[in-house]
Amino acid sequence: MQKPKVSSATRERLLRSARKVMKNAYAPFSHFKVGAAILTSKGQVFAGCNVENSSYGMTNCAERTAIFSAIAKDGPELEIRAVAVVAAGEKDHGVPCAPCGACRQVIYEFGPRAVVFYKGAKGPKQSLITDLLPEGFRLK
Repeated sequence: MQKPKVSSATRERLLRSARKVMKNAYAPFSHFKVGAAILTSKGQVFAGCNVENSSYGMTNCAERTAIFSAIAKDGPELEIRAVAVVAAGEKDHGVPCAPCGACRQVIYEFGPRAVVFYKGAKGPKQSLITDLLPEGFRLK
């Protein structure tokens, strides 16, 4: 599969959007604020942050918040080209911040060829969603 082309300027635009919205995250339990931004096939950028809840299962990740916002605005024909994920306190927490399994599946549903930018164990990383979620599930 040919690797999607995302310019460095577009990558930086996504990362800036993710950093900006990360500040709005509601993370009173983990104190781990996450922001995400997606780039659609139409060139639009949608951003989202994580929103925790006292009932932990009701928490929503930044990636899914961004994707669901895009669908709410433009409908279910969403096609994701790229995703950027950033977290506050990465230096304090010292942990990588790749999308979780649930987010990987949702990204794959709407962007089976999407490229994902995130912090890996040794610094910035870029991966295809198919590398992060081999054999992702789709009914289409």
